Amino acid sequence: MCIPLSTRLGIAHESADALAYLHSSTSTPILHGDVKSSNILLDTDHQAKVFDFGASILAPTDKSQFITLVHGTCGYLDPKYMQTNLLTDKSDVYSFGVVLLELLTAKLPFNFNPDVPAHEKSLSMMFMYAMKENKLDQILDIEIKDGDNTEIIKEIAELAVRCLEMCGDNRQSMKEVAEKLDSLRKVMQHPWVQRNPEETECLLGEASSMASSTITSVAYFSIEKKVVNDLQSGR
Repeated sequence: MCIPLSTRLGIAHESADALAYLHSSTSTPILHGDVKSSNILLDTDHQAKVFDFGASILAPTDKSQFITLVHGTCGYLDPKYMQTNLLTDKSDVYSFGVVLLELLTAKLPFNFNPDVPAHEKSLSMMFMYAMKENKLDQILDIEIKDGDNTEIIKEIAELAVRCLEMCGDNRQSMKEVAEKLDSLRKVMQHPWVQRNPEETECLLGEASSMASSTITSVAYFSIEKKVVNDLQSGR
């Protein structure tokens, strides 16, 4: 089944929004710890919900609490987390960056085929190489290749680059990622503004403002809120 870019962008935004809620809108931030495409549920309308919080933890309040066994899934794991055993909110951001790559390329995050060259086994490495060599078009899913989508795809790819920064401090927050995706989603809903840069800038600014001031609905984040309550009560 062909899933258009607009739908993929909606999935990305809703997933990022849920993770941003966990990171930024609870009394104690919560780290998901295993962000991946198989942990994003879609309903019949392709609306997304993040689930499987088995690896989730409350954000540590001091460095001594960071020490933990590395959990997660090959292809999605933050390299910094694997090196230090320190799970942070930026570890979730890295993993979400890989999810963005899956939406753009329809490729697996890691290829276990022994015949595949080492530099092509990791989707994130393949993507970063393609961006460096200006060859993004070669790894995009053919189903989203459309001249009208070129600028949106480029913006999503650049956002993914920022999510996949090797240094966690250089990555954007999940809230910033969600706001950017919301802005791009609104531009896709109003393609006529792309002809006028000033109107596009106005729309993006308005979208960002709306995203930052929106009150999260209890229904939409019911799963995430239950996790918050369970973790904070020690269950």
